[in-house]
This record gives sequence, structure tokens and C-alpha cells, in this order.
Amino acid sequence: MIGSTGLSLTFMGTGTSAGVPVIGCKCAVCVSDDPRDKRLRCGAAVRWSDADGMPRVVLIDTTPDLRQQALTYGLERCDAVLYTHNHVDHTFGLDEVRRFNVLMGRAIDVYAEEHTLEFLRRTFAHIFDKQQNINDSFVASLIAHRVTPGEAVELWGVRFTPVRLLHGKLPIVGWRIEAMGRPRRAGEDAEEAARGAFPLAYCTDVSAIAPETWPRLRGLRTLVLDALRHTRHPTHLTLAEAVEVAGSVGADATYFIHMSHELGHAQTQAELPNGIFLAHDGLTLR
Repeated sequence: MIGSTGLSLTFMGTGTSAGVPVIGCKCAVCVSDDPRDKRLRCGAAVRWSDADGMPRVVLIDTTPDLRQQALTYGLERCDAVLYTHNHVDHTFGLDEVRRFNVLMGRAIDVYAEEHTLEFLRRTFAHIFDKQQNINDSFVASLIAHRVTPGEAVELWGVRFTPVRLLHGKLPIVGWRIEAMGRPRRAGEDAEEAARGAFPLAYCTDVSAIAPETWPRLRGLRTLVLDALRHTRHPTHLTLAEAVEVAGSVGADATYFIHMSHELGHAQTQAELPNGIFLAHDGLTLR
């Protein structure tokens, strides 16, 4: 039976490639005692139970902070990894998933565009070309799958559709996430079943949205979107640009991610329009 319950997304990191606080920086945000100003590198965990009641966890990207994130947010399995692109702050935690291999006793599926898979094979040759290792070392066991924008990946009752985004000159993907025919829980009426954060689109490291992607961002309850800082950047949306995109998409709620230390949480949130929020590490959407 197709279906899922308890679908959620946890922001395990909402910061830039440098994280916040930035090493050696004494600015107001980096020395802030507001926990929402502490930002690990950008990544998320999608969690739910499948139609048989089995818990499922899918990671979006594997940040250099993945070990810390997994311990902080109680991850004990990883059924799959969905990649947005091949940059270091989104990939360099891949080696950490070997522990999930042990816990689950099986290989982990990895979904990415071909240019990202090529980067992973080259960077993590000790995983993908294990027979060349001098010692029979403890490495992750992975099954690589190439994805194409617009072609959905269906995993245990949840549909993940890659959508084309631009990160400067680099074509990358975001992910539209939605349940497939979730069964109604006992005592839950149709109106209650319709509420929630999904469909959700997770769009990090964005400077522009490809024309063919706009229709795939319609009907969202939640948009998760890059918003780096106030000043212009060649590969990321500014805060003002992100607000404009959010207005064009028209999701019920928008959460900004990938913020630099130029954006303090409390002050920035106070200036945002209704329905738009700064995400923070540990926030879970359901």
C-alpha cells in the first residue's frame, strides 16, 4: 500500500559554507547568545513512517557537520541521500554515512545529477573504488542513482522531484517533496489531513530559478529558499531577492536558509513580511 505518516523536515543546518559563528569573527551575530544565530552547514533530514510503519530517513545533502548533526538530532538510520549539487559544504560529510550502513545492515541509495555523482566518485574514491584501497578499510556502502530534473524519485510513499535551479553559472537542483496518497489517520477529518508543511520545495544555493521550474513550485504549502545576506552575491539570492521570489511563488509559508553572519535572526525576522521566516538549526516542519 502506498502511503506515509508523520512526514517532517528538520533543518540540521541553515548556515553558509563558513557556518555561523565564522572562525575568528567577533561581529554581533558571531558572538550572539541567541541559539538561532548558531548555524551549521546547510542540510536537512526528511523523516516519516511508511505504510508498514517502518521509520524512514532521507538526507538532503551531507554537510561537513553531518556527524554532529546526526548526534544532535538523533538520527539512527539513513535510507537515502538526495544531493542538490557538488560543493564541499553540501557533500563532504558523505563518509559519515558508513555508520548508518552498520545500523541498518544494508547499502544506502544516493540520488544526484551526473556532475555531482562524478564529483563524489572522484572525491570519495576510497568509497566508490574500494578495491583500490591498500587496506580493507571501513567505508560506506552506497548505490548511486542519476537523477534528471522533473523526473520524480518515489521512496516509501513519498515523492521527491528534482527541480532545476541556478547557482551562479552552475545548474543544480532543488527538491519538491510530497506524500503520495497518505492514508488518513483514525479520527482525522479531511480538513486536518490537508493541513501541514507539505508539499514543500527545498531550494538552497539559488541565484535564479529556471523558467521550466516555476510551474513545479505552484501549489506549495512551504518554500525553503536561499537568502544569503543583504548585499549582492554572484551565486546566491540576497534577502530582498529571496523575499521577491517568495512573493512570486506564493507558498503558504517560506523559510529562508543558507544565511551568512550578516543576518542576525531576531533583527532580520522582525523586518520580514508576514508568512516569511528565517529557519534555524533544529526547526522541524510538519
